[in-house]
Amino acid sequence: MTTVSWVEVGEDSGFGVDHLPYGVFSKPGELPRVGVAIGAYVLDLAGLSAAGLIEDRHWFASGSLNGFMVAGRAVWQANRARLTELLTDETHRAGVEPHLVPITDVDLLRPVDVADYVDFYSSLDHATNAGRIFRPTGDPLTPNWKHLPVAYHGRSGTVYAAGTPIIRPCGQRRTAPDQPPTYGPSLKLDFEAEVGFVAGVPSAAGSRVAPDSFADHIFGFVLVNDWSARDIQYWESQPLGPFLGKSFATSISHWVTPVAALEAARVPQPAQDPAPLPYLQVNEPWGLDLAIEVLINDQVISRPPFATMYWSSPQQLAHATVNGAPLRTGDLFASGTVSGPEREQRGCLLELTWNGEDHIELPDGTKRLFLEDGDTVTMRATAPGTSGSRISLGQVSGTIYPATP
Repeated sequence: MTTVSWVEVGEDSGFGVDHLPYGVFSKPGELPRVGVAIGAYVLDLAGLSAAGLIEDRHWFASGSLNGFMVAGRAVWQANRARLTELLTDETHRAGVEPHLVPITDVDLLRPVDVADYVDFYSSLDHATNAGRIFRPTGDPLTPNWKHLPVAYHGRSGTVYAAGTPIIRPCGQRRTAPDQPPTYGPSLKLDFEAEVGFVAGVPSAAGSRVAPDSFADHIFGFVLVNDWSARDIQYWESQPLGPFLGKSFATSISHWVTPVAALEAARVPQPAQDPAPLPYLQVNEPWGLDLAIEVLINDQVISRPPFATMYWSSPQQLAHATVNGAPLRTGDLFASGTVSGPEREQRGCLLELTWNGEDHIELPDGTKRLFLEDGDTVTMRATAPGTSGSRISLGQVSGTIYPATP
């Protein structure tokens, strides 16, 4: 079957027929529904279903992807094959074309109802840099880091769609080691460039999901910005992990890229030494060759490479469920900050400015230690597609607003 669509798709669109990411959208005066991106359009799946062109068991006339995601891998594959057929076979054009809506005419919404949210810490370069910042005289990695994917449990209620305003959080922070804490707006507001995956098929309590079963449970991938108030985080994370310094906001992209769309992006992950325990061993290449860009006020400041991540997504899922914790539809798992070995590949301001010791200079000449009110942070990513072009994982952006009085 040809992989060329009769829908006009720009060469640099990133939303060709080899991608077909899912999202939720609404038109003025209408209820939200599920669609897929193709070129500069959203294909209305609820409309296709009403016309009898695709199977739908109340999956698509919905404000989230959860109903479709829980249907399982066989249904995902069948729907993807059918959409590919409809968009590449000219004989279907007359029936499908009325259900193409320009993206500029819709509002894109949060694609999933998030059940639980877990954020990992899986970049060797990021963990090493953070360790050198906070433990300059000790080993930068904690003893457990190369034995398991370290993570913290986040707050699902503050996972927002891209474009949602980010209010500067307030909390306790200590401005000098010999001073008591004070209360006020975070002075070290940061971003974290991350990639997340979303669970579709749940698992039973008391069971675990092996790495080789990843694609049977996980629906797709999103871009994630795990906003961080570094001063609040540092003061509260003694001895337990992040809490208020993280829970105020996490942003995700509007589009969920299906696991199947990233086959051409799969590469071997970096060598792991020591070898992981058996439950974390992966028999397939599950590194992902994603090229990420981070922008502040439309100016590129970093290009973190996702292929360098030490712990892969199937290993993260295996570890998250090895104790018998059930997987739920809508669970979101984020990679942790993505950073590479070079300074221009660091995925957060904590690393880029070495915790505020050195400014970064933006292309327009302005400088930053941490984020200022009015700053807009945007992350975008591309990956190899099956047709030889690159697919786009969309983007996730957010603008910083002053703290609430």
